[in-house]
Amino acid sequence: MVKKGEWVLIHKVVLTPEQRAPQVPDDTKKVPLELWVKGYLQQDANIGDEVTVLTRTKRLETGKLLEVNPYYKHDFGKFVPELLAVGDQVREILFGGADNE
Repeated sequence: MVKKGEWVLIHKVVLTPEQRAPQVPDDTKKVPLELWVKGYLQQDANIGDEVTVLTRTKRLETGKLLEVNPYYKHDFGKFVPELLAVGDQVREILFGGADNE
């Protein structure tokens, strides 16, 4: 059970593919317009329930409860050792090496 007032992430479909504007590109028309938004839960609920949240900009939004205390999960990929060498080369070209840092 997720308690009222928790910071959560919700999801909803704003427009189905059939509701998309005619001027939208063909590949875009094939998928729904979706919304993911974070906010403060307005009532106790369970993951998967249809809920209302109050966003930081004081808007009320409804959608399916996905996650409690959401955070960013992206990164910039795995370590690439070659980039260390490139960084050293760039410093040497621009600044004349480590002695001039």
